[in-house]
Amino acid sequence: MTCQGRLTVTLEDTSHADVVELLQIHEALMRTQTPHASCHVKSVDDLTGAGTRLFSLRYNDRLLAIGALVGIGPGHEELKSMHVRDIARGRGAGQTLLEGMLSDARSRGVARISLETGSGTDHAAARSLYTRAGFIPCGPYAGYADDPLSTFMTREI
Repeated sequence: MTCQGRLTVTLEDTSHADVVELLQIHEALMRTQTPHASCHVKSVDDLTGAGTRLFSLRYNDRLLAIGALVGIGPGHEELKSMHVRDIARGRGAGQTLLEGMLSDARSRGVARISLETGSGTDHAAARSLYTRAGFIPCGPYAGYADDPLSTFMTREI
């Protein structure tokens, strides 16, 4: 990744092979890092349902990151399946994608975004990103059970 070019956050769908591939990479990684009973990752099929907005971050059309917002109640959405390719980690790609997703939600009148991520070291960078973006710890929501392997976070937007 160089400094020339253009970063864009856009709505996506699963008709693009690179989007499907990155979602599958994310799902496989989450399933290797988290025991089955504590793993809440969504499959590609899960993310194509109604009420899901799938986003990409591209650099000159090269897919660097993905994430989704899923409606869970009036004015409340959940951040799901956010994943940044290795080549773009530590360079602001996650922050750029997250800001774009929050901006989209805000423009649609969403009042709150919540998320569940892992509590272990594998998810420390994600928790740090979400904390910097104003997310704070909360309890389980939307049918999740309390789980020591999960960290629940939320923020008003």
